[in-house]
Amino acid sequence: MKSLLRTVHLWTGLVFGTILVLQGLSGSLLSWVHELDAMLNPGLLHVKPPPAMREGDPLRVQPARVQAVHDLLAADARYGKPTMLMLPERAGDVFVAWYRPGKDQSAWKQPVTRQVMLDPATLAVLGERNWGEAGLSRPLLVPTLFHLHRYLLAGEAGKVVIAVQGMALALMTLTGIVIWWPRMTRSAIASALSVRFGGSWPRLSFQLHRSAGFFCAPVLLFMGLSGVHFNMPTWVAPLVGAVATVTPNEKPSNKPMSRSSAALAPLSVAEAMAAAQARYPEARVGRINFPASPTQPWEVRVRQPGELRQGPGATRVSIDARDGAILRVADPLRAPGGDRFLAALFPLHSGEAFGAAGKVFISFVGLLPLAFFVTGIVVWLKFRRKPKKGAAPSKRAAKREASVA
Repeated sequence: MKSLLRTVHLWTGLVFGTILVLQGLSGSLLSWVHELDAMLNPGLLHVKPPPAMREGDPLRVQPARVQAVHDLLAADARYGKPTMLMLPERAGDVFVAWYRPGKDQSAWKQPVTRQVMLDPATLAVLGERNWGEAGLSRPLLVPTLFHLHRYLLAGEAGKVVIAVQGMALALMTLTGIVIWWPRMTRSAIASALSVRFGGSWPRLSFQLHRSAGFFCAPVLLFMGLSGVHFNMPTWVAPLVGAVATVTPNEKPSNKPMSRSSAALAPLSVAEAMAAAQARYPEARVGRINFPASPTQPWEVRVRQPGELRQGPGATRVSIDARDGAILRVADPLRAPGGDRFLAALFPLHSGEAFGAAGKVFISFVGLLPLAFFVTGIVVWLKFRRKPKKGAAPSKRAAKREASVA
């Protein structure tokens, strides 16, 4: 049985190893995505804090200011009405207006989203970039890292590949634990968990691969399965739903139009934001999605105190685009158990749930695929060296093989 599992473990690592290394290294950098992006692009993503505020102070934007941003963009032929607006989180941050591409995209082509940045104080346009366009320039470096990590720069088809490699990582972790499992004696367990420096590189690589694999297995298993959920949630949600309540992820629509609602003017962005704030007065509005069609509502993302998710938060408020009624609320603090579990995956996966310490830890975890790939290749190459047919191995070689095994 273990021989079969060794074969599965080996070939899964050889097939997916390169992708896992890329995922790990890019994930290490993306743990600091906002800090890295702002450092590389201070002219786009950083402004002078408002008067009487210090750099990094929490910032609450008023609906009237958001309306002013919308009106300015909508009236300018160079931009027009955005599809999404991200609000500044702290003093020194900027507004980011998103203009998403159409849906007639190839499955293997990475969609390109236009981003326009504005100063919250002056409403001056600071510049723009194409989020999704591959490149190594300062404005495009972080978006390229993100789309490499999430899509392999291959659009929706790349998401499927990444989901499959997440399953491969989980498979390698589980088979590795079974292969590692020693006899239940003190000496065997101590040997399986220890690393003795000295001797040959294959022996050291084997011991590092074996012992580190045991300690890192829970984290790697979590990273693999959570990565599957981010890219293919329909593969994971039914499994979680089998043991806990998961709310169906159906897009809400505006209420059927009546005679009274037909006479109403469409809801403005300021009114939609105010409706979300009335529902969650202590929360900070982080993102506003504009209705894509007359039948679709507004979606306002807010972050409540106590949420694991940082940035825009994970609380979603869907608001009727005609009369301002609350159609649906996705609240991670009051949701059923399955919804809470799924909502916690991203802040744990990215490390942001535990602040700077969590990001440092995830940066370290991102280096593990490279370490396991290198040590695994060294051990594999060692075992591939077979003596010539009919020739018996020397005593020294036999002793070395026994120490590795």
